Amino acid sequence: MKELILRNWTFMRALRLVLGIIIVVEAVMAKDLVFGLVGLFFSGMALLNTGCCGTGACYTPPVKRRDHQHTTKEISYEEVV
Repeated sequence: MKELILRNWTFMRALRLVLGIIIVVEAVMAKDLVFGLVGLFFSGMALLNTGCCGTGACYTPPVKRRDHQHTTKEISYEEVV
């Protein structure tokens, strides 16, 4: 759990944490429970590195380039009169 929280910090993960903390602080100042839960949600996602910005929940693998010489076939055309 310690490694999950302390490793693989990216700019987006840090930004989510900062926004989550700002939302929680504003919710405490406004005494708004729902807003505070949203802030805790964002902060928790950033701390645990989950969600679409996490370790692969929405990961799409890169497209592998194929050698076009072996995949293309010669097409022959016949004239119809």
